[in-house]
Amino acid sequence: MSEPAPIAVSMGEPAGIGPDLILQLYANRAELALPPFIVFGSMAFLAARARRLGLSINFAQTGVDQAAGQFPVALPVAHVEGLVPDKPGDTSPLSGKVVIEAISRAVAETLAGKCRAIVTAPIHKAALYTAGFRYPGHTEFLAALCGNGGPTPRAVMMLAHENFRVVPLTIHVPLRDVPGLITGRLIRDTAQIVEHDLRTRFGIDEPRIAVTGLNPHAGESGAIGTEENDIIVPAVLDLQNSGMRIDGPFSADTAFHRPNWERYDAVISMYHDQALIPIKTVAFEDAVNVTLGLPIVRTSPDHGTAFDLAGTGNGSWNSMLSAMRLADRLTA
Repeated sequence: MSEPAPIAVSMGEPAGIGPDLILQLYANRAELALPPFIVFGSMAFLAARARRLGLSINFAQTGVDQAAGQFPVALPVAHVEGLVPDKPGDTSPLSGKVVIEAISRAVAETLAGKCRAIVTAPIHKAALYTAGFRYPGHTEFLAALCGNGGPTPRAVMMLAHENFRVVPLTIHVPLRDVPGLITGRLIRDTAQIVEHDLRTRFGIDEPRIAVTGLNPHAGESGAIGTEENDIIVPAVLDLQNSGMRIDGPFSADTAFHRPNWERYDAVISMYHDQALIPIKTVAFEDAVNVTLGLPIVRTSPDHGTAFDLAGTGNGSWNSMLSAMRLADRLTA
């Protein structure tokens, strides 16, 4: 009988905390009842970081087909060639190509069905630009890889903690640009992807979605802005007429009152902070970044590289653990 497909884990920025968390989780794999995973990255670097952290870990350079069998006794590593210095907090141009190749190979193996999901450790974009990285962010790179030379799928960012799920309609853009980016099509396309993945990935038969307004008090009938009446309301009505269970726009300052959001399976907000402040307030160390709209399941911890904690062993692994468990659950 063949071994079950493992979860692919890209090691992320070597100067950051991602490798630490991966190694700490593996060292506690039995206690945490972790599913088998394989790390894509430099085995020499991972071994050096494990020694720095005082972790006694065996490593096995292996292919994905043997990863699950190796997992109980040695951390499976899909080795990527390249010089990766173990210098916590100090990025190196030498590492960038290894980080990029690790993500590329992890995605390829997941697309091929040899891995059942990908969990990505945080990257540092500035450190990758010197290695030829040309994408606005991690998610855009993953979407391009999933397009595999064809049409690039539209990726949607969701932050999730238990039944609390938020989706920012616009993400890493200046706040002054947000009103001009909000269109009826963007709202409709985003809501359709969210609704589809809630059904097919999260197993929710009849998802309910809430949409917030852009302006204070959702525009107060046009007194504090017209985007709600001109753009958001027509888009929500179109989606309702298509059969989607979607409501809004709601005033963002009340939408995230617990009794209100608990009526819905996801809340689509108009901009980054409108969505992320509420979930990071209640689940800063536990929320998971889930990318919707891709042909593969991708999760990641909801934090950055935390250079100040790298190599110390003092970082919290909660979000990385939640990311692995959610990837496992969505592909079980």
